[in-house]
Amino acid sequence: MRKLDIYEKDFHSYSIYLEKNFSGISEKLKELDCKEQKVLIVTDDHVAPLYLKELEDKIRSSFSAMESVVLPSGEENKTLSHIATIYEAAIAFGLQRKDFMIALGGGVVGDMTGFAAATYLRGIRFIQIPTTLLAQVDSSIGGKTGVDFQHYKNMVGAFHMPCLVYSSMHTLSSLPELQYASGMGEIIKHALIHNPKYLPYLMEHRQGLIEKDADTLLETIYQSNRIKKYFVEKDPFEHGDRKFLNFGHSLGHAIEKVADFSYSHGQCVAFGSLMALSLCAGISEDERKSIEELMQDLSLEVRCKKMDFESVFSAMKKDKKQNKDHLQFILLHHLCSPYIDEALEKETLEQAFYRFVED
Repeated sequence: MRKLDIYEKDFHSYSIYLEKNFSGISEKLKELDCKEQKVLIVTDDHVAPLYLKELEDKIRSSFSAMESVVLPSGEENKTLSHIATIYEAAIAFGLQRKDFMIALGGGVVGDMTGFAAATYLRGIRFIQIPTTLLAQVDSSIGGKTGVDFQHYKNMVGAFHMPCLVYSSMHTLSSLPELQYASGMGEIIKHALIHNPKYLPYLMEHRQGLIEKDADTLLETIYQSNRIKKYFVEKDPFEHGDRKFLNFGHSLGHAIEKVADFSYSHGQCVAFGSLMALSLCAGISEDERKSIEELMQDLSLEVRCKKMDFESVFSAMKKDKKQNKDHLQFILLHHLCSPYIDEALEKETLEQAFYRFVED
């Protein structure tokens, strides 16, 4: 087991636990003093058959009453209409302000449950139990919640910190290859922006990552969580350095939208990271090549399908991360030295984009 504590200013906010299975979760719930409270588990129709009953059996005695709601899976269902489904289930169950919601699933379920918890009765507590690699290293940590609106990713949302994050390695064994690779897109991004020892570790342990070795995965997720912790604690509401976590996201989110979400989020971050690296004067061609090879070894594509740059550029300008009329783009002085560039010309971005697009 590995543990990380997240602080807001000087106060403990919540803990992250990394375990090999669900065996320790009831013990961790004791620190929340939830024995007298109800809990609503929110999951989706992909995760529910795999892990819902197992989780229910482990935590039933930790709460006074328990219900679940199963949503349709997929980014296309990350909408306000499905948030209404969570509200309806919470009202029917009689969930009160001292009660809990649990997000059991990937990033979509986590973001939606967090947003529902942030807005139901003006805010109730929620627990993240991420079941995908992407969610375990990224979306379950830091309190960003939200839904997509008119195909714009996470356009409606709120900051609402979980009260506990519990990541189990055994849920990764059921991940399809594309979803597993998606998590690797965010992991590599972490290694590019912080901790100079992390990228060499990934290079050295790529075979263990390919084989989903539990010990290698636990250490990798722990190191990525440490990086996310560093930026979240430093800048909880993304006014400054936390923006560096958006490396690869400006073009990545736009590609994701223009491709109508046919690519996973982490895959689009990988595309965006390669495009951003090509704009970094302090990154050598050998470094770029080794990063590209690492991505390929971990089943990430390094060339996206042909699409119109004008559509991508238009989507990028409408992204919630942009600052008025200036495109905010995260670049690197060198590996693990990020900065914000607001002076990139459209033509420069276009050249970087087409470098990693199929002919």
